[in-house]
Amino acid sequence: MFKKILHRLNTRKAKVFSLFLLCSFLSWFISNLSDSYEARINVDLHYGNLPDSLLLGKNAQEHMEVKVKARGFQLLYYNFFGKQFDVDASQLAYGQGEYYLDGELLERQLEQQLSQQTSLIDLDRDRLVVDLYGVATREIPVKANLRLQMEQNYMLEGEIQISPDPVLVKGPARELDTLREVSTSFLELTNISSDFSREVPLILPKGLVNSVFSTAKVTLSGKVAKFSEKVFEVPVKVLNIPEGYQVQTFPNEVKLICKAPLERLKELSPSDFGVVADYGQLKSPGNSSLFLTLERIPPQVYDVRLQDGNTINFVLKQG
Repeated sequence: MFKKILHRLNTRKAKVFSLFLLCSFLSWFISNLSDSYEARINVDLHYGNLPDSLLLGKNAQEHMEVKVKARGFQLLYYNFFGKQFDVDASQLAYGQGEYYLDGELLERQLEQQLSQQTSLIDLDRDRLVVDLYGVATREIPVKANLRLQMEQNYMLEGEIQISPDPVLVKGPARELDTLREVSTSFLELTNISSDFSREVPLILPKGLVNSVFSTAKVTLSGKVAKFSEKVFEVPVKVLNIPEGYQVQTFPNEVKLICKAPLERLKELSPSDFGVVADYGQLKSPGNSSLFLTLERIPPQVYDVRLQDGNTINFVLKQG
């Protein structure tokens, strides 16, 4: 019984001692963190204000080491979360085939981004060489890789709209010279009966290592209208009739089936269409039929076709 009580007392004393020891350590640690120290830290570099005629190369320095004087709390923060400095590329100089920022100018830029409690003491280099290269700019057309399945009695009104089109590409001239167009990812739309708009990624060529596209995606959109059919009777015009002869066609008018939005059909008349038969294309003198061709089709219609085939009978008369 006595041993158990003694054991509990010893355990309690150990816990109290450990607690006081921890508090003392924390107090000492916090006190030391409030003091100033000199230390070297690794920082990240971000390049801004690049001239339009230049692009950042793959070998551009992204990190560097600097020596700073700061409170322990600040140094602890830098070690855990890092520090990023913005490098103003508009102040770069050019000499001996390279772009660079001299140490004094670089130091001034970095000092402006430090807090008042932090001082910049030293850099790990005398100047910062930046990997930049001259670029050309081209506008590249976009090709829509799209498959549409319209719902019955619906049609696409006009062409597919691509936005933006063309896209702007910056890069070395030797890379841009290989570009003719850029395609979108495949998009399939089914049972379409209303206007649509879809954002799709571009398939960026893999060989363009140093080229940059102004966008990685475009919007494909289209207007959809419900269509109807209407039959028009259009006179046949015969071309290249031999001199001194006349051609009589049977019939002298043919029927055309036109598909278009209902409002558009109301605006159309037979004079908006043209059907011709070319006598000069007749290969056999004994042939009694001519091929018909749609010479004129009005805009904003979905489909126009001859109702009774593409030939017509005729008789050649001496006039």
